[in-house]
Amino acid sequence: MLETIQSVIKIAEEAGQIILDIYHNATDLEIQSKADDSPLTKADQAANDHICAGLQALNTVYPIISEENKQLPYADRKDFDYFWLVDPLDGTKEFIKKNGEFTVNIALIHKNTVVAGVVYAPVLEEMYWAVQGEGAFIEQNGESKKLACSAFSMNDEGLRVVCSRSHLNEETQAYIDALQDPSKVSKGSSLKFLILAKGDAELYPRIAPTMEWDTAAAQIVLEEAGGKVYQYGDQLPLTYNKENLLNPFFIAEGTVLAS
Repeated sequence: MLETIQSVIKIAEEAGQIILDIYHNATDLEIQSKADDSPLTKADQAANDHICAGLQALNTVYPIISEENKQLPYADRKDFDYFWLVDPLDGTKEFIKKNGEFTVNIALIHKNTVVAGVVYAPVLEEMYWAVQGEGAFIEQNGESKKLACSAFSMNDEGLRVVCSRSHLNEETQAYIDALQDPSKVSKGSSLKFLILAKGDAELYPRIAPTMEWDTAAAQIVLEEAGGKVYQYGDQLPLTYNKENLLNPFFIAEGTVLAS
């Protein structure tokens, strides 16, 4: 598995370079609107093409579910054993705004559970990866460091709560208001999970829609760093390859101490 992940890290890094070339040099991002009105650029498409080709060239080939591919009917994918779940450019709105807060996300799913994930932030030159049971790591400036979440209690004062730059609704604000003098940390894309994995924040409530490919890779990085992700309201785990690929609302957290 670790050898495969090293290959996937290389694929993600190459996809990130493709995105950066367009980010820095393109005069026209060729922005389109998808059916759900979310934006799509030529960077999303170019990165997706590279990732899919790279994954299909690995020694062991698994099916691919990607945001930018035509979605397979549930009848065709429901019995997948292993498969790749890909978001080639998470944070397209941040990419268009040119604030650097976008990522390449590649996760390996076994049955309904994430077992490995790679997340690359091209502008930040930060590579995150995790394998189930092996820990979570960040590679930056040629150095690799193991990640560990911040440990805290829910009644602590001043908890740092990660919020989306693009989605902050009344339900999320109500969750934040119930905490003891919290502070907000705004961030785009799957970087919201990774701030928790690095120990730079404690909570990320997502009481708004996401898709499976938005969360899978970063979720296992957070979990292997000592955190947890569960459904908002019932604390059940997030599962993958559902008939509807829309995630339930969820809460991501660092290492919560028993109160």
